[in-house]
Amino acid sequence: MTALDLTDQFLAILLREVGGTRRRWRNVIGPVKRYSAATHPHCNWSITPGGEAEENAAVERIADRLRDKYPIID
Repeated sequence: MTALDLTDQFLAILLREVGGTRRRWRNVIGPVKRYSAATHPHCNWSITPGGEAEENAAVERIADRLRDKYPIID
């Protein structure tokens, strides 16, 4: 799993569960920040959503689920 793959996972889930447009969700999600697994052994990625409160809450809910499935990305 790469940062690009993770973004695709976010988009697929958000479009299916919340609706909206791919472009809008891509802007809300923003970039996936990847950290070294040596210094972040439990989860080496993060996002900082930049949308409206409801959009950010949806992204954070999905981030929690994806962190359980994909804690370490390449």
